[in-house]
Amino acid sequence: MSHRTGLEEHVIVKDNKTLRLGYTTGSCAAAAGKAAAMMLLTGKMVEEVSLMTPKGILLHLLIEDIHVEDARVSCAVRKDGGDDPDATNGALVYAAVTRAEEPGIHIDGGTGVGRVTRPGLQQPVGEAAINRVPRSMIAKEAAAVCREQGYRGGLNIVISVPKGEEIAVRTFNPRLGIVGGISILGTSGIVIPMSEAALIESIRVEMKMLCEAGARYLVMTPGNYGEVFSRERMELDLTYSMKCSNYIGETLEMAAALGVKGILFISHIGKFIKVSGGIMNTHSHHADSRAELMAAQAVRAGADIACVKRLLETITTEEALDILAEYQILEETMRITIEKIQYYLRHQKKTDLEIATIIFSNVHGTLAKSGNAEEMMEKINRQRS
Repeated sequence: MSHRTGLEEHVIVKDNKTLRLGYTTGSCAAAAGKAAAMMLLTGKMVEEVSLMTPKGILLHLLIEDIHVEDARVSCAVRKDGGDDPDATNGALVYAAVTRAEEPGIHIDGGTGVGRVTRPGLQQPVGEAAINRVPRSMIAKEAAAVCREQGYRGGLNIVISVPKGEEIAVRTFNPRLGIVGGISILGTSGIVIPMSEAALIESIRVEMKMLCEAGARYLVMTPGNYGEVFSRERMELDLTYSMKCSNYIGETLEMAAALGVKGILFISHIGKFIKVSGGIMNTHSHHADSRAELMAAQAVRAGADIACVKRLLETITTEEALDILAEYQILEETMRITIEKIQYYLRHQKKTDLEIATIIFSNVHGTLAKSGNAEEMMEKINRQRS
């Protein structure tokens, strides 16, 4: 009987085809780290581990290429992206574990895991490109092994992907300033193959459910950054909040059709700087003119040619914001940017839909609010009562 990962009953159907789910590089790293920690602390071989993903699906993953030394154990888990096209599919994700002098779980990247060289990403400059959720998964699994074995010391865990540098050429990492390999990613631990049409339909279904539950004013975020910012930085009732991914135009159409009265968009500047140029699908495959639009809004705010040239050379919007702050035109540029965003959102569809916007950055916090944002927040907070 072939090995079962736990995903066999979790499938999606698209165009009358059943598509397999997969698991992320983050899940691979956490499972490999767990197995290596178990072998280091118990001295026993581990050929399979169980891993509960943030999605709530329990995985059973095989351990490959085990190397046991006196004070170090390394092993790997092979990435399986299911039926989703993925550059990392089939890659071996390794974890090497040693005891640490300092208590706690210490995570770093090795061969084939990229390093962050520009500000504005999830990890600081100089750190391994292992995103927040995978780091949390790795640390959680390793800490659980330590508790089970009564070990009170620390562990060093180094994640490596031997073919990572070669794979990274086929990703956006070089453009993002991540050098030397791939990023260890995944917010749910599970890879779900999904067409654009299916994703848009899932957004419509969720919006319809919120409307049927009594929502008239919605909080809308493109992704996880906006969701976290809304929860941690805003005094806002998020009962009727949801994600719209990159589909800004489609979201406005759905809201109008479902009778929504108003939407408060809360977005990282990296997404909504594109909306300031009338771009209503913010996926990088459709348009990536962030530097050009940031430069255009800066010109309107009085930027000189030296500032504009520097803006056009930036890779991330966080880097561009630092330049604007240096030239003391950040506030004015963001004021103009929010006006442009509001203009294009309101003119996307001729409806009575009320639209407000808040844009932020991970470093600079709230950058700008539309003139009606506070009023919209009050309506959102009142609607449940």
